[in-house]
Amino acid sequence: SRVRPAILRVLRPLLPMPLSQGDRLGRYEILAPLGAGGMGEVYRARDTQLDRDVAVKVLPKDVANNTDRLARFEREAKAVARLTHPNILEIHELGEHEGRPFMVTELLEGETLRERLDEGAVGWRRAIEICAAIADGLAAAHDAGIVSLKVPSNLSATTRSCSLLWAGSRSSGTATSTSSERTR
Repeated sequence: SRVRPAILRVLRPLLPMPLSQGDRLGRYEILAPLGAGGMGEVYRARDTQLDRDVAVKVLPKDVANNTDRLARFEREAKAVARLTHPNILEIHELGEHEGRPFMVTELLEGETLRERLDEGAVGWRRAIEICAAIADGLAAAHDAGIVSLKVPSNLSATTRSCSLLWAGSRSSGTATSTSSERTR
């Protein structure tokens, strides 16, 4: 039913994260939780092979066991992985560990733009920079046939830039997308 996913979206951020510091997903060592939402938990992790910090998004069991949602997750990851743009989050790997699908991306430091705006307005110059960067990233994605459906709720302000984190998008072709755009 539609009620269960809605309840899960509300409750999942309140539940303890299933992975802990030191846990491993293949070559990735979990360092700390970053957040949770309807499509999974996100962790800061260490890529032990390449010696760098990354973000690891792990799908919850209810999503991993739903073939339609799992297929959408994989299509989105593949679509975004084809994009190369300074304002689009880089996807490093799509994998599975002990039955838990996960996606590894570059790690973006910072807060959501919504959190930043809750602190107060940004200056007009910064607002123009943010809007231009988002438009540039969206244009690149749209040129590739990927359209974000959740732009307002998925903006992230990093220490040096602004990112648009996509979760749920529609493709004009066969792909769907989960991505992030960032200004530099």
